[in-house]
Amino acid sequence: QVQVVESGGGSVQSGGSLRLSCAVSGSWFRLNGVGWYRQAPGKSREFVAQTLSGITTYAGAVEGRFAVSLDSARNTGDLQMSSLKPEDTATYFCYWDLITKETATLAKAWGKGTLVTVSS
Repeated sequence: QVQVVESGGGSVQSGGSLRLSCAVSGSWFRLNGVGWYRQAPGKSREFVAQTLSGITTYAGAVEGRFAVSLDSARNTGDLQMSSLKPEDTATYFCYWDLITKETATLAKAWGKGTLVTVSS
């Protein structure tokens, strides 16, 4: 069993910053990386950023403003968000890409999300 918990969401004014964290616990064969999606009210979930096997990618809408990182020693991943805009308002979900311990298969373990609200 793998548990994923996000933290750090909240409300901020336009131009401000927030740092989200994502902790993973349980057992696995290997952790490959961490990533983030978001879902705004009335919209479908969209990719934000990930760092996977040493390769980091960002959605165009956040590149240059967001930074994703991973701390292997602490099994945590962070999403540093700067220059926030009202259109960044969404529930942010993190996931860990991993190899399961039981079946040695590739899987994603998701958190339940944390709300970020950016006011103008």
